[in-house]
Amino acid sequence: MISAIVLAAGQSTRMGGENKLLLPFRGSTILENIVDAVTCSDVMETIVVVGHQAQQVREKMINRPVKLVQNPDYAEGMGGTVKVGLRAASTDAAGYMVCLTDLPLLEAADLDRLIEKFRNAHGTRIVVPFHQGQRGNPVIFPALYRCEVLAGRGPVAGCRGIVKRHPQAVLEVEMQTDHVVRDIDTPEQYQQLLAAAL
Repeated sequence: MISAIVLAAGQSTRMGGENKLLLPFRGSTILENIVDAVTCSDVMETIVVVGHQAQQVREKMINRPVKLVQNPDYAEGMGGTVKVGLRAASTDAAGYMVCLTDLPLLEAADLDRLIEKFRNAHGTRIVVPFHQGQRGNPVIFPALYRCEVLAGRGPVAGCRGIVKRHPQAVLEVEMQTDHVVRDIDTPEQYQQLLAAAL
């Protein structure tokens, strides 16, 4: 059983003032596309952590099968948002899939491939997607690292610290598409995304 933690609390500082999660894409928004992919994948639950423009983000999640939680300290960085989501997630989960919200091309099939690899490794490996040598997201880490993630501080907080401290446990999964690496951080990348989607 996998719990998905969707990080939707950031300020989109490189987007020039707009919240990238609320930008239009494929008939809805970037956020809705990602959350729909997650909830359609083989996860047990989906936790969405909100922070910046929380009310607008919450409105987009109406009628979706997600649990919403608030990170009041979202400005302090992603590590704290991961912890808020992890505390809200089920302790019965075998693993936790931490999903960034700037990967609008992600599909349920991409996530199911990572979940399958995690299960095949009997829930003991940290699953990290790659595409043509480039590391992507989301990362799935086993429940045995839950307390370590919650205790992490500073630049080693969150999944990055776990991967760095336990390289022997990392299972690299080569993906067939670039969906796990096509993140949208700037207005230029967003325009390229729209042009490619036409």
